[in-house]
Amino acid sequence: MTTIAQCFSVDEALLLRSVLAGSGIAAYVPDELTASTAPQALVSNPNGFRVQVEDEDVPAAQAVLAAPDSAS
Repeated sequence: MTTIAQCFSVDEALLLRSVLAGSGIAAYVPDELTASTAPQALVSNPNGFRVQVEDEDVPAAQAVLAAPDSAS
């Protein structure tokens, strides 16, 4: 897995995941469950929320996120 984006909010990370899914790329937000069940545990997380894809999907995911009409 490769982290292709770091977001300040879980909502932003989920939006990017959705954009990638719409392009046929499976993406994951590893801290999604923690953010929804124990958000106080992530308050001091300096890295934000990671969006990850499979290693072989990195070039395609970067191209989708770099597109002018993407949600990034």
